Order: sequence, then C-alpha cells, then structure tokens
Amino acid sequence: MSSVQSKDGTTIAFDLAGAGSPVILVSGALGDRAGSAALSALLSPHFTVVTYDRRGRGDSGDTAPYSVEREVEDLEAILAETGGSAHVYGTSSGGNLALGAADCGVAITKLALWEPTFLVDDSRPPQPRDYVQQIEHLVSSGRRGDAVEYFMTAAVGLPAQFVTPMRSMPMWPGMEALAHTLAYDGTRVSKSMSGRELPRGRWATVTIPVLVIDGEQTPWLTQGADAIAAALPEARRCTLPGRTHDVAADAIAPVLREFFSS
Repeated sequence: MSSVQSKDGTTIAFDLAGAGSPVILVSGALGDRAGSAALSALLSPHFTVVTYDRRGRGDSGDTAPYSVEREVEDLEAILAETGGSAHVYGTSSGGNLALGAADCGVAITKLALWEPTFLVDDSRPPQPRDYVQQIEHLVSSGRRGDAVEYFMTAAVGLPAQFVTPMRSMPMWPGMEALAHTLAYDGTRVSKSMSGRELPRGRWATVTIPVLVIDGEQTPWLTQGADAIAAALPEARRCTLPGRTHDVAADAIAPVLREFFSS
C-alpha cells in the first residue's frame, strides 16, 4: 500500500499493479480498493492500474466537513503521484465523481463510465430530498445496518423484501463499515438523481474521449447513460448483454482494455 496527501491534508491510500499507461479505478457507493482487486488483476498485464480508497473508506483518512470538491482533489492527488495524467474508469457514483473531475479540468486522458448515476425521467422515484440527512441520522444513531438498507431501497430502488435477507450475508458487515460514506455519494448524485433532463450544454466542456457503458438489465440507468453520452462531445456508447449493475470484472475488463488501448 502507498499513500498520498490530498490538498486538505487527508491521507488517501492506493495500490499500484502492472506496467504501462496508468489507469485509475474509481469505486462507487460502498466500494473500496479491495473491491477493485479482481478488475485490477485483469487489467494490470496491460496497464499500470491504480486502485484507491476514497476518503472515509479502508485505509484512507477522512476530514470533515465532506464536500464533493475535496473528492475531486483526492483524485487529482492520485493523478499527480502516477505521472500527472491517466485514463480513469468510474463505477456507478464513482463515474459521477470521475466525470465531475474531468469537468473541473483534472488531467484525465480517457474516461470510461459504468452506469453513472443519472436519473433523467420518471421511470422510478428520484432520490428523496432528505436522503443525505436520513443517512447521517441513521449512522449517528448507531444504526449503520438501517442506513445500508435505506440506501438499498431509496437509492438503489430494491424492494425491502429483497434487502432484509441480505443482512445475514457475509458481505453485510463490510457494507455497514462504510455506511457513513453513503452520505458522501448521496451528496455527489443529489442533482443527477432528480429525475429531470440534463441541462443543455452542461457537459460540453468535457472534450476527452468518453466511453459510457451500461448493462442490458438496468433500464433506468440505460436511459441515464444515453442522456449523458448524448451530452458529451466525444462520447461512445456500449451495452453489455445480460448484465446488471453489479458487473463482473471479466465482463468489463475486455471493454476497458480495448478502449484504453486504442
């Protein structure tokens, strides 16, 4: 493990694997660098792969108060440690973070997005207006499991009867440990999960090549992917047949290898 200091002094932990052009993997909600290990292993024969713990997760520090600008600075600090520029792959709300960084002028050379969190119509309810406050209240009350369940139902959109049995699964304690960061992702996507169309010209300044990828089994995210791809000047679209939001590393790796190598 290596680490770097972000602009506000927060320690950000990261791992390097492989050799070649750098590719940074940005995890989504409840994700950390350990969750990116399988994808890193598949990409590292072709690239220098950087996996990192977003602030508040794993071995990285956390500095209050949270702001989306600080997470952009974290990614910029990682870029500075890996040569100053890199390709970036962002998953779910991590895609929103990576796209926001590109919009801020961070030196991303190519950007791949897996189902960035954009709700642009009424195909499902938007993120509740008090979502972040509810997550913060549950976590501060010691109800981390309830915070994760609220995320699964209110943000992901899973029926409650599907989520309740998940509490007994081996992965649940790990998700509870990261429950406080759900407010961070909720803050990041609060505008993009509004159910409104993208503002005209919003992403016109992101002129780098962008690949927007989705799975066939996630219709509301597909509509968001279509909308964000249409709003980006140099975007391509790709849909993986039969895939859900929780895409397997061996399904996405070939797509990323081709895009980042071209």
